[in-house]
Amino acid sequence: MLSDLNKQNLPRLNLHIPEPQFRPGDEADFSDIKIEEVGTTTRPEENVAPIDIQHMATGLIRVLDFDGHASGPWDPKLSSEIKLRMLREMVQVRIFDDRMFRAQRQGKTSFYMKCTGEEATSIAPALALADDDMVFPSYRQQGILLSRGYPMLDMMNQIYSNREDTLKGRQLPIMYSSSEHSFFSISGNLATQYPQAVGWAMASAAKQDTRIAAVWCGEGSTAEGDFHCALTFAAVYNAPVIFNVINNQWAISSFSGIAGGERATFAARGLGYGIASLRVDGNDPLAVYAATEWAANRARTNNGPTLIEHFTYRAEGHSTSDDPSSYRAAEEYAKWPLGDPLERLKQHLIGEGHWDEERHEALQQELDAQVRKTQKEAEKNGILGHGMHQEFETMFEDVFEEMPWHLKEQMELSLAEKESKFSTKKKSQKGTSNV
Repeated sequence: MLSDLNKQNLPRLNLHIPEPQFRPGDEADFSDIKIEEVGTTTRPEENVAPIDIQHMATGLIRVLDFDGHASGPWDPKLSSEIKLRMLREMVQVRIFDDRMFRAQRQGKTSFYMKCTGEEATSIAPALALADDDMVFPSYRQQGILLSRGYPMLDMMNQIYSNREDTLKGRQLPIMYSSSEHSFFSISGNLATQYPQAVGWAMASAAKQDTRIAAVWCGEGSTAEGDFHCALTFAAVYNAPVIFNVINNQWAISSFSGIAGGERATFAARGLGYGIASLRVDGNDPLAVYAATEWAANRARTNNGPTLIEHFTYRAEGHSTSDDPSSYRAAEEYAKWPLGDPLERLKQHLIGEGHWDEERHEALQQELDAQVRKTQKEAEKNGILGHGMHQEFETMFEDVFEEMPWHLKEQMELSLAEKESKFSTKKKSQKGTSNV
């Protein structure tokens, strides 16, 4: 035991409060970030034991250099057609985001979340996975839906919560759902999708199906208990699932250090569970595709789960409810060393002779016109402030397979009250007209 005298000689304990490097007014400087040279990260066999690739949780998988050249063992060697599709869909998502952000600022919807600068972390995986693999997204994976052919009009109707909203206004804007596109319902409760994805993957394996699951969350959500519960089950039961952690440096108002990013990479969180873990340049669409393809092949051949940290940067606010200028340096995104995923893929395709600035400008104009036209169609179905877009009684529907007696009773009473108020109003209007 320590004596009182020894205790007096000990230093006082200090509580460490993580602080970001830069605050508003500071000049951002990312020179301390170690960026691996293209080709230095080896590509192991897909059946490798997780313990043999622990170093890959601290490296950085890259394919594109900053001149747009693709090389190294992780180069997926995609056809120009697939890469052009990838570029088109990334441009489409960015334009879609910009239009919906403006719609929120114009008061047409209550809420929106952009994925600017992170488009590669949804579009590239969508193309690397099978169309029927089940995805469990967070709230910046709208690109997956667009890539899988979900109608943009339906997405906008959901954002406006109007009369054509397939979710009948029951979900917060941007929290889409489509079983037909193997896209699980987005939840505002962080990381709940992680154990759901593992459970689905375990069921797929138990049925001896061929479909795997993929799930996304931000780096801040890795501090949630659901995240760690999911990794435990996935490791124990060898679930065929891909864990995607989007490390965009910021949660809402708090930087990645609050979630533990000062101590280790987020990919390293998989190591303690015995899960294969990769860290990838999240602004390199070809590297993201390659890492997803590797993890998907691993899961599909019963070699277990993979955790992928996508090292990227959130270009704008957390949502339309957030003002990033109040907590981070103004020029951070401009100085982010890994650049813009759209520009990097565009320059790669130009360098290969498959693209040019003129065609890129034409593509932007085409997609902008398409998004504007769809927006006008959606707004004909109603926007925020135009009254209740769904029939009153729909609030009681689609909750249970068979509506229980107490809900039926409540619905009937509510409808009777609604009818009574309507009749009273009609009589009042008739009396006024007679006068």
